[in-house]
Amino acid sequence: MKVRIFVRLKPGVLDPQGRAVHHALEGLGFDGVDDVRIGRMVELDVADDTSDEALDKMCAQLLANTVIEDYRIEKVD
Repeated sequence: MKVRIFVRLKPGVLDPQGRAVHHALEGLGFDGVDDVRIGRMVELDVADDTSDEALDKMCAQLLANTVIEDYRIEKVD
């Protein structure tokens, strides 16, 4: 089974990479972009019987820094 983990900074946490991209977009003449937040996506291929609890544990222990990041797990059909 394929699983996608989407990780992004929590609201209120500064995102210097997002700020740099926002500034670059403005410099290129793209108006109307109010904010940019940069995240990442991790794709896993796991056994079909992998539990939701195991996936959550993977995220909490390794794939996301839960102090400053949120994550969302998506199972791909």
